Amino acid sequence: MKKLVLALFIATGTLAIAQTKQDGRKFNKEEMQQKMQMKEQERMAEMQKELNLNQAQVDKIKNLHEKRKAEMKAEFEKNKGERQAKMERMKARQQQMDSEMKNILSTEQYEKWQASREAKMKERKAMMKEKRANGERRMMQKRQSGTAM
Repeated sequence: MKKLVLALFIATGTLAIAQTKQDGRKFNKEEMQQKMQMKEQERMAEMQKELNLNQAQVDKIKNLHEKRKAEMKAEFEKNKGERQAKMERMKARQQQMDSEMKNILSTEQYEKWQASREAKMKERKAMMKEKRANGERRMMQKRQSGTAM
């Protein structure tokens, strides 16, 4: 049961983090919330069936999930400023390295270096996208075969 609850939290968190659809369009906030609610209901129904939960247990688990979501949201908000500051520091370091590289390299070398960096970044993004897609496929296969966490 702990694994099922943990899987629910991880999946919910993953959906909440997602910002764009595969075709690159921004998620509509209401659409995303509806999808998350549907997934939660599906997981709860699956859990109820697999574990043969009574209604009192289902209600307690739902309350536990709501409590956990509120805690996670509060923690997220608490750390928001810290994340933003860290991103600013990373951007500043990147700009500093960029300007130093510009001083070291010739114009042609610098442009070549920039192009190489951009190509590597695109490659990493494509790999991450593929990993996400493969992970989602495996999760669907596990659900269909009945071997969910």
